[in-house]
Amino acid sequence: MNRHSYFHIFLGGEDLVKKDKPKYKQIIDAAVIVIAENGYHQAQVSKIAKQAGVADGTIYLYFKNKEDILISVFQEKMAVFVSKLEQILEKDHSAAEKLKHMIESHFNLLASDIHLAIVTQLELRQSNTEIRLKINSVLREYLLLLDQILISGMESNEFDKDMDIRLARQMVFGTMDETITTWVMNEHKYDLVELAPKVHHLLMKGMRA
Repeated sequence: MNRHSYFHIFLGGEDLVKKDKPKYKQIIDAAVIVIAENGYHQAQVSKIAKQAGVADGTIYLYFKNKEDILISVFQEKMAVFVSKLEQILEKDHSAAEKLKHMIESHFNLLASDIHLAIVTQLELRQSNTEIRLKINSVLREYLLLLDQILISGMESNEFDKDMDIRLARQMVFGTMDETITTWVMNEHKYDLVELAPKVHHLLMKGMRA
């Protein structure tokens, strides 16, 4: 199933029509800024509307409530990560190289958008269980693509063929995630992207055959 089909099922046809409208993207981008600067709980819909340059009522033409906005933000932005990773997987590279490019891509995307980094690394963690479950269902596609890299590396003997895929996935994503969170918590005082090859080196030492 391709990415468009996946999100069509996840969203439904009506939502896809809404996504194609310019104001939808305006509101999503505005929400990232408002949530990052005010915190999720203080990010009133009125503030998001003002940042987006639309009337408060316009928000509700596209979203049910603030929780729906947060989930949509993650869904929209995660689609970019998925797209980048799909492009990496299409390249004729070794599994180790694909993993390196994945880490670089992930770090680059968040280093280039500080507001998004704050939202993904801090504000999403403060959401309720229902929101986190919905977010995890969107994240799952990205992790399944990571699994493809890991399985490929096991088959090519680049990675330990006996390693536990689930643990390896947690190690890779968890290391990337914690590295970015620490960078955000330290107010991005250093270059996140420069850490990518170092993270890759450490992960490879843990997975090599």
